[in-house]
Amino acid sequence: MKIFISLLIISYVAAFNPPTGFTRRTSSLRSRNIAKDVATMGLALTIATSSTLSTPAEATQVDFGSPLVVAEKVTREGVYGTYDVDLVQTYDNADSTFKSKVETKSKKGKYTALLGVLVMGSFIIPMAQYFWYVKDDDSSDNFFAKKKAPPPPPPPPPKKGFRNPFAKD
Repeated sequence: MKIFISLLIISYVAAFNPPTGFTRRTSSLRSRNIAKDVATMGLALTIATSSTLSTPAEATQVDFGSPLVVAEKVTREGVYGTYDVDLVQTYDNADSTFKSKVETKSKKGKYTALLGVLVMGSFIIPMAQYFWYVKDDDSSDNFFAKKKAPPPPPPPPPKKGFRNPFAKD
């Protein structure tokens, strides 16, 4: 099995390592940098076998102790000298504080109405404010009620002067 894996890695190294020089020889062997191939193969073998041959780290059993409250006296240094501190280990309350399914369902309508009022208010209040600001503005009425502009005047007659001899009349 190790031989098969080694041959497989060598073939991968040979396949993905481009040749360093091309020659016009008709020989099937290409001139390659053998030292580079060997170094690449060694690196690939090291990487491929490092995870399979090394022993896995032994899992350590972590003992978190008992759930009793533990007090520890620690001596710490401060600005004015050393002092003793009692470290007390406290735990969070893991009891469920969620409301029951029945209580949640009974108050669902109240929160749905509140959400509806907030969503509608977020649309209606800005629209009302906009219409309050533009109620005296008549620019849109003037724009849409605008009559057709009169046609432009005809162009002036051409000036008499130099005539292009090459122009077709």
